[in-house]
Amino acid sequence: MLRFAHIDHVVLRVVNLRTMLDFYVGVLGCTPERDRPDLGLYQVRAGASLIDLVPIDEPLGRAGGAAPGREGRNLDHFCLQLQSFNGDAIIAWLHERGVKIVGELKTRYGAQGDGPSLYIEDPEGNVVELKGPVAEGESVGGEAASRGIAGDESAGVESAGAGGQR
Repeated sequence: MLRFAHIDHVVLRVVNLRTMLDFYVGVLGCTPERDRPDLGLYQVRAGASLIDLVPIDEPLGRAGGAAPGREGRNLDHFCLQLQSFNGDAIIAWLHERGVKIVGELKTRYGAQGDGPSLYIEDPEGNVVELKGPVAEGESVGGEAASRGIAGDESAGVESAGAGGQR
């Protein structure tokens, strides 16, 4: 049987690399990891995971077929868990930067249990869930608990942090 640790990376085929880098690095705070212009691969780090940006007009992107579009996508959203979560501050911060919020701030279940969550859209229409840590006093049930997965109860609330079900 396979034993998974976590999702290593997500690959997004993109039309406008600069706009997407500005969003993931400049707005969400991911850190640049590695650029491979020879391949057309630009990676940013989100915690322990990577988001690969592959421009459709560069080598890897040309090999992947048609440009991404709203119709026919097979990915509903992906989720970035935040170390801390202050919903009001996050929403204000996102509004100041013109980020489209999709749905309402509420508690949703994720890999580590129930926690605050908010859905947003990146500049090319990909939906990103920003999820806070498991609520204090909550525990993770089922399989997750048996594998020793728990939320970071020591995470503080940051006023400029970033952090869904629609």
